[in-house]
Amino acid sequence: MSSTHRTARHRRPQRALAIGVPLVLAASGVLAYGSVFGLGVGDEEKAAAAEAPAWATAAADGFASVNALGQNGTYGGRGGRTVTVRTLADLEKYATAPEPYVIVVSGTINMAPVGKEVKVASNKTIIGSGNLGHIVGGGFFLGQGVHNVIIRNLTIRDSYQGVWNDKEHDFDAIQMDGAHHVWIDHNDLRHTADGLIDVRKDSTYVTVSWNRLSNANKAFGIGWTQNVVTDITIHHNWIRETEQRNPSTDNAAHAHLYNNFLEDAPGTSIKSSYGNYARGKTRMLLENSYFQGMNNPVIRDATAALVQRGNIFSGTSGRNESGGGAAFDPKKYYGYAPDAAGNVPALVKSGAGPRSSPGQAAATNTAATRTLTVAKDGTGQYKTVQAAVDAVPVGNPSRVVISVKPGTYREMVDVPASKPHITIQGSGASRKNTVIVYGNAAGMQKPDGSGLYGTPGSATVAIRSDDSQLRNLTVSNDFDEAAHQSLKDHQAVALLTTADKIVLDGLIVTGDQDTLELETAAKDKPGRVHVTNSYIVGNVDFVFGRATVVIDQSVITLKKRWNGTSAGYITAPSTQAGRKGILINRSTVNGDVTASSFYLGRNWHPGGDKTADPQTTVRNSTLSAAIKRTPWSDMGGFSWKDDRFAEYLNTGPGAGPRSTDRPHLTDPQAASQEVSDWMGDWTP
Repeated sequence: MSSTHRTARHRRPQRALAIGVPLVLAASGVLAYGSVFGLGVGDEEKAAAAEAPAWATAAADGFASVNALGQNGTYGGRGGRTVTVRTLADLEKYATAPEPYVIVVSGTINMAPVGKEVKVASNKTIIGSGNLGHIVGGGFFLGQGVHNVIIRNLTIRDSYQGVWNDKEHDFDAIQMDGAHHVWIDHNDLRHTADGLIDVRKDSTYVTVSWNRLSNANKAFGIGWTQNVVTDITIHHNWIRETEQRNPSTDNAAHAHLYNNFLEDAPGTSIKSSYGNYARGKTRMLLENSYFQGMNNPVIRDATAALVQRGNIFSGTSGRNESGGGAAFDPKKYYGYAPDAAGNVPALVKSGAGPRSSPGQAAATNTAATRTLTVAKDGTGQYKTVQAAVDAVPVGNPSRVVISVKPGTYREMVDVPASKPHITIQGSGASRKNTVIVYGNAAGMQKPDGSGLYGTPGSATVAIRSDDSQLRNLTVSNDFDEAAHQSLKDHQAVALLTTADKIVLDGLIVTGDQDTLELETAAKDKPGRVHVTNSYIVGNVDFVFGRATVVIDQSVITLKKRWNGTSAGYITAPSTQAGRKGILINRSTVNGDVTASSFYLGRNWHPGGDKTADPQTTVRNSTLSAAIKRTPWSDMGGFSWKDDRFAEYLNTGPGAGPRSTDRPHLTDPQAASQEVSDWMGDWTP
């Protein structure tokens, strides 16, 4: 923001930090971080069932949705109580119970002994709280007759016992023997002693969707019976760095595989021996999937029927087979609309695995999603990102994904308020591969002579439309301050948002002064922004604005100023009274700067606005030695002590004890300053 917005000192009466409404189990569907639903184990015994949120009532697609064997689709614990578990004992208690439950896993649960598989009973939903739900050293077992089970949004990992092709330890992430109506969705399964998923002994009516399967000898085995019974749908999974069973499908009556991304990354020690395998008397339809670098990408036994259509093979070698009979028509059993194969890598990379909330997982199926591709070399539909934005119709009613191929795009991008539901995402393997960069500053003249850019106008990327997203790319403002010392105003925004329900995921946002501006369309308009898994780089007021912002599990990197000095402010909130400001949660502050040279923030009252009530909370984060012992600063004649600034349970050399110059939240205050309190009725 401009330093000209500083006015005479104004002081409101001293008061305590604002306390929000405590989080409770409600129909909103918002999933808390840390204290899920505000309920601990034991508390849920006292909680009324209440109207369930949408993610708790979600039902499967694919074969798991079929009415058969006395079970009409797969909906898990719908209608049962929602309970939160953080220990193995409580997970087992509810997973094995005869009555239906929605079991929310909040935290890491270590299996004891290693290799233990919790025996799941019928009518259960087991779902991770955001990305907090980890099952380590074991997994789940669904036995004969178990049905109507949903396993979603979990990370199940690390039962590996040191032997690559392990014949001694049957330690799977998820194993089913004779189960039916099972939905495995949006999980991260990796590094197990045997298979990641085993669907065995006539298990049927199974859907496996939007999962990441990686770093294992055997990914996914299906069958191991002479009976031709199993009906299974496998779609939108990212299978990478697995040697075999990707999947291997033995004697399946109907195996429908579509929109999966199989990847053998170069330069690693894990090499694929084969990809999709139709064995025995399997009937397989394989469509619109993408195979990258796989050896023997598609193989079949002479007795199996395998029909391919619409698949893409890039850098593959060896067997690629089909034949043996006609395809079955999945639409006789359920409806579906496959995505174009060329869009699968970007869609699956950004969408597979646990989401920041299960609600997002439920909404990720992209059957209705339109995808536009951008490539500066002309291999896409558009050569610039702005051209793709311009092609989106005004008032578009549903998600449009602009998939940007790797490269450096030197342009300004403006997404207008009239075009909601836009996702701009890099399609490269890393957020570093796709870069959008420009170099304007507030004090520069516009080329058309209409005046100066001003701070918001300097933005490289401006997102002004609701329900829009940026994913897996770098946004940069490379304005050279040293070369423009004659300019009065050096604010140079990399990314500006002025809308509500904005997701910024897997980004690098880099600049110097005023890197990330997070605003609302007007003072009386909401503007919620959820930033996760990202890097934010800058030096002065480089996270600022009046929006309600969560920066979660990210890295904030401090950099020196143009002249090599170390001094600056991370946040400069201009929050309106009665609204939430900036919450930095579970993140890291680092950077090659001088110790005790940076403030966590200062209070911005734009134009001397006496009604503003700036707020920053930094909690559960690691602070480097760069942070001052008194980490908050006045701005524009307003005392920060009259506004809302606090910390909670921070660690690292830059953390410090509670004092009058360093407020800390009490435990009750912290309980009402969780991510969910910031996001309100929106599940990002």
